[in-house]
Amino acid sequence: MTPTRLLLKLSGEALAGSGVPFSPDEIQKLVRVLSTTATIELAIVVGGGNILRGARSGWLDRVDADEVGMLATVLNGLVLRDYLEQTNRAAIVQSAVATQFTESVDPRRARQALAAGTVVIFTGGTGNPLVTTDTAAAIRAVSVRAELLAKASNVPGVFTADPRTGTDAHLIPELSYDEFLAHRYGVMDLAAVEICKEHNLPIVVFDFSEQDAIAKLVTGDRVGTLIH
Repeated sequence: MTPTRLLLKLSGEALAGSGVPFSPDEIQKLVRVLSTTATIELAIVVGGGNILRGARSGWLDRVDADEVGMLATVLNGLVLRDYLEQTNRAAIVQSAVATQFTESVDPRRARQALAAGTVVIFTGGTGNPLVTTDTAAAIRAVSVRAELLAKASNVPGVFTADPRTGTDAHLIPELSYDEFLAHRYGVMDLAAVEICKEHNLPIVVFDFSEQDAIAKLVTGDRVGTLIH
């Protein structure tokens, strides 16, 4: 599978350093990795976990925490755009939460920008609390007619059990949407997988720290777990 248009679901932690929400070194490393996507059309949905993880904050009301989390993704999108532009890679930020610093989410405008070689960074989640950025990624991927949704994770893919606790957990290289949903694997939001299933959009879950993982995705090489 060699995608022409890819949507990358990126964790906010990819921008963070040790104890700080933003690390110039880590962001520059991220941008160097993204440089391998120059031959394809790239959209990104960025999370906000480097600043606040709404569902796991524990000290804020869930709805309030999710609202803060949505704003956190806007901050991440603006930072990422700046670093991309420093490498002469054109980028725009669209947000489901209205701000004076971003465009509103507009799939038609996003598709035009992608076709022109501009990276489109989607922020603000879906604009609603109680919904994960995984679901936002699925919605944005369908709306821009991406050929693949790639979720950058901190694990190499989908495992038969939690690899951090399961002694016999092993990687599943490929499975169907229905198999993923039936087993309720926790690596990706089930609602996101349902959306991708409805629109026949394949998903790859992979370890972002794996060397050349993005480059392999771009050239159609197998990484992580394919859900289709």
